Amino acid sequence: MSLQIIPVNTDSRHDVNRFVELPFRLYRDCPVWVPPLVDDIRLMLNRRKYPFYEHSDAAFFLAARDGRPVGRIAVLDNRHYNAHWNSRTAFFYLFDAEDDVEAAQALFAAAEAWAVGRGLTKMVGAKGFLQGDGLGVLVDGFDHHPAVGIPYNHPYYGKLIEAAGYRRQRDFYSAYLSGDATLPERVVRIAEKMMVHRGFTIKMFASKRELRAWVPRIVQVYNDTFVENWEFNPVTEAEARVIGERLLAIADPKLIKLVMKGDEIVGFLFGFPDISEGIRRAQGRIWPFGWFWLLREFRRTRWLNLNGAGILPAYRGLGVNAILYAEMAKTIQQGQFKHADIVQIEESVLTLADARTMGGKIYKTHRIYEKDLIQS
Repeated sequence: MSLQIIPVNTDSRHDVNRFVELPFRLYRDCPVWVPPLVDDIRLMLNRRKYPFYEHSDAAFFLAARDGRPVGRIAVLDNRHYNAHWNSRTAFFYLFDAEDDVEAAQALFAAAEAWAVGRGLTKMVGAKGFLQGDGLGVLVDGFDHHPAVGIPYNHPYYGKLIEAAGYRRQRDFYSAYLSGDATLPERVVRIAEKMMVHRGFTIKMFASKRELRAWVPRIVQVYNDTFVENWEFNPVTEAEARVIGERLLAIADPKLIKLVMKGDEIVGFLFGFPDISEGIRRAQGRIWPFGWFWLLREFRRTRWLNLNGAGILPAYRGLGVNAILYAEMAKTIQQGQFKHADIVQIEESVLTLADARTMGGKIYKTHRIYEKDLIQS
């Protein structure tokens, strides 16, 4: 069968539909796959509305055999990232494919040629458009459903990517935490002592309206916290609004907690009800009826996603980490959750040893791959 690589015309409804719909067929018989929110993916391809395109560019490719799509990929030239890090890095994202080495290699070749044509010298991924997009390719933990917004893929993806010449750059780990897990007493004592002696307090939210008013400050402190991390890139005001709306869409205000020093945010903990089952039932479509399944799952879920914990650099080593651990435990217990997923642990904030101290068990691994690109 003949293989064709097709550049996606993002102004064509037909092309966009084929790109968006491919994974629904690939994972039709996969019981743990959770579809992305379709409107979010469509927005990523909308050059007129998505704020990423105000400063950067991207391209999208489909692989087809005799006209039938068998794979897809996005490639990003994030100029804000490259200016910040003085690098020439491209990113791949939204890679999905049948177990077809030839098609996967052709997709990566097309993405790499696009990147080289823009003077970029390295390809890294999977990494998305904005801060907060799920990172990596799942390489371990295929029996477990993903946290909301975090990639899930078939086990053969790693083989396809490595066959295209990519190597491991780093891994992110997720930990399972039982709802009845208890913190070691020494951690609780440290947290209580630091709260008293250093004057830290916890800010919680009673409503989405109150949380919305704080979103700009939260996004800014998120930026400041991770400014030295490899995945960081400056966020524009328009991008901050998109990130804020995403947070609000899946947030239970009671599960968002800030560590304060006076009026300053010095740390944060983001907890989200795991509404994966609702998204699955809605098939990733909120309208016209998907909202029913999402709202239902908000009330029913006993899973919590702990997806975002951070401490401003100036306050690390002052006991704020112990306070965050104590608040994680309270969030699980007070919310009557039976299970928690500590999502994609960032070693600069919460180490694997810390996760184990809390009773966590590493059960999913996402890998970032990289490849040096040969200039023509």
